[in-house]
Amino acid sequence: MLYMRTTVRIDDDLLTELKERALLGNLSFTRMLNRTLREGLRSLANDSTERRPYREKPVSMGKPQIDTVKSLSLAAKLEDDEVARELQLRK
Repeated sequence: MLYMRTTVRIDDDLLTELKERALLGNLSFTRMLNRTLREGLRSLANDSTERRPYREKPVSMGKPQIDTVKSLSLAAKLEDDEVARELQLRK
């Protein structure tokens, strides 16, 4: 394997995290940096595959079983009934 020295500017937070992970993994900083770069490049290569966009499949729910014209008044009545029931349970 051919090795090359180069200068890389790394953000302070990334440098700190790389050093900590190298220490925890009992690895040299260079080895941890190379491993991280390899994993990142592999991840980018795997993500480059084009995915088909998600398509929603509509499903018929059938004919409404209640009169939808008066649905708001029905919802209000159901809510009122529930509040009355909860008040009854508190007694």
